[in-house]
Amino acid sequence: MNRSIFFDVDGVVIHGYHAQPELRRMWDTYLEEDLGIGRDVFQNFIQTIYIAEVLIGKKSFVNALEDALPTLGYKGSALDIAAYWINRDSYLNHPLLKHIKNLRGKGHKVYLATNQEHLRAFYLWNSLGLNLLFDDIFYSARMGVTKPDAAFFKNISQKIDLTNATPLLFDDSPRVIEGATKFGWDATLFNTLDDFTNHPFIRTELGL
Repeated sequence: MNRSIFFDVDGVVIHGYHAQPELRRMWDTYLEEDLGIGRDVFQNFIQTIYIAEVLIGKKSFVNALEDALPTLGYKGSALDIAAYWINRDSYLNHPLLKHIKNLRGKGHKVYLATNQEHLRAFYLWNSLGLNLLFDDIFYSARMGVTKPDAAFFKNISQKIDLTNATPLLFDDSPRVIEGATKFGWDATLFNTLDDFTNHPFIRTELGL
């Protein structure tokens, strides 16, 4: 029976910000050296305006950056900051993607389920080529809510047919795993590729 299988982006499909600090590959390591923006200052922008408004689509990323430029101490274009972030936060997990391609080849539907704003979601989908591998991308700015809110999973269930089998999700956040499980999904915490390949369903389907 074909199954819908969902993957988080950061920490799963992309080697980047992982829920476990020791597994993170931070894009902003040289932010101050390259753009003159202190990492702590930018983190304040992320933890306030970005999470509260940008991630759920209330405000565009570029407009939010424009408004924040004085506090960031940056004299250039907001688009420069956006491009810097996006380009340095795009290291694909190729071994995982190879397995995902095989799953799709067996008739399963594979999706991205992620907390993203519109600009980066568009970049991931079109410029990075994830549209060639996945059936759709469900992201927070599109959903109007972030994971692990139950409304995120409810919105997905209203857009696609999930009645054939219990949806399967791989995510690096324990909170998201808990939220998806409460909603009735089969959710597995992803720290390394082994967490994916050792899942009973995946192991059986791919003959691992």
